[in-house]
Amino acid sequence: MSSSSARLERIAPDQWYRTQRLADGITLIDEPWIKPFFRCNLWHVRGRERDLLVDFGLGAVPLRRHVALLAERDVVGVASHTHFDHIGAASEFDCCHVHTAEADILAAPDTTRTLADDFLNDAMFEALPPAPYAHSGYRIPVPASIALLEDGDVIDLGDRCFEVIHTPGHSPGGIALWEASTRTLISGDIIYDGELIEDAYHSDLDDYAASLQRLRALPVRTVHGGHFPSFSGQRLATLIDDWQRAHDR
Repeated sequence: MSSSSARLERIAPDQWYRTQRLADGITLIDEPWIKPFFRCNLWHVRGRERDLLVDFGLGAVPLRRHVALLAERDVVGVASHTHFDHIGAASEFDCCHVHTAEADILAAPDTTRTLADDFLNDAMFEALPPAPYAHSGYRIPVPASIALLEDGDVIDLGDRCFEVIHTPGHSPGGIALWEASTRTLISGDIIYDGELIEDAYHSDLDDYAASLQRLRALPVRTVHGGHFPSFSGQRLATLIDDWQRAHDR
């Protein structure tokens, strides 16, 4: 461990996660000891027959063991994409759903293709996961079962349905989930209200522009992004318009 790591506090596992209940049966789960820019939002949606969880966080602390909400019922686990901060605990669920374009990464999630080599260091953290966690030993276990998603697929919770929208650009297999009945968009990392990452090894600006234009056409009321606080559909339109102007698109 580096000397700077030695100066960072270690957090007890039962204090690592926090939950915040929002409107429309949606709960935010996150890891408050990770700094905001790097902190992944995990979105839990309560359904009549089963629940939905979009993204899985770093995975350095067992997720289902320490978030009671996730142990109560059958959970459909979905990865918005396969960067390390979104799939760390995916193996804790019976099956992980992912877009076909990134299934190969989820099936062999090395620290290079998942971007852990680029970002996982002390700069990510306000405090560290409990011992014996160390950055150098970080690995992402492979889920026992992987289910493939395509554009237009529907995730049915019994009384709620989310449509899969393929949103390449940030990464080739990025997806957003759209619930038309509540006009709710769970957007992953293609758009959130903060600094976007457009220059990963498999990012593509042409795809990015097309994905944003597609989301711009939806009658969105609320956006729950992969990072940073949720925001309105009006704010979504502004963010997309600003991005297009900045990129001359």
